[in-house]
Amino acid sequence: MHTVERFREEHIRPARDLWQRTENVRVSGGDEPGSLARFLERNPGLSFVALESGAVIGAVLCGHDGRRGYIYHLAVEASHRRRGIGRELLAVCLRGLREVGIGKCHAYVFHTNPFGQRFWQREGWEVREDLLIHSRSLQDPERG
Repeated sequence: MHTVERFREEHIRPARDLWQRTENVRVSGGDEPGSLARFLERNPGLSFVALESGAVIGAVLCGHDGRRGYIYHLAVEASHRRRGIGRELLAVCLRGLREVGIGKCHAYVFHTNPFGQRFWQREGWEVREDLLIHSRSLQDPERG
C-alpha cells in the first residue's frame, strides 16, 4: 500500500532518479537539486510524492505564477502504473491550486510521450494547438 505526502527536500534525489528512469520524461538543468529546492520553497504544499515502504514510487512538481498553475514531471514507477497513483497525485495538486485561488492549470507533456498524452486526455485535459512554448537559457548575459 502506498501513501501520498508533500514533496520535501529529502525526496528530491529519489524523485530525480525516478524521472530519469521514466521514458519520455526529461530532467534538465532546471531540475538540479538546488533549483528543485527553490521551486518547492516558492510553491509550498503543491508538489507531492507517492511512497511505498519509504521509497518514492511517484512524484509530481506543481506550482503557480499567481494566475495559472503548472504541472511538471508527473511520473509513476512502471511497476506501479495503472493503479490510480498518477491520478491521485494529480488530484492533490489540483486541490492545492484551488485552495490558493488558482482557476486554471497547464501540464507540460513532450510530443514524444504518447503514454503521457493519453493519461492527460483520459483525465479530461485538452491539447492546446494554438500555443507554442518558446524557451531561452538565461545563462548568456550578452543576450539580454
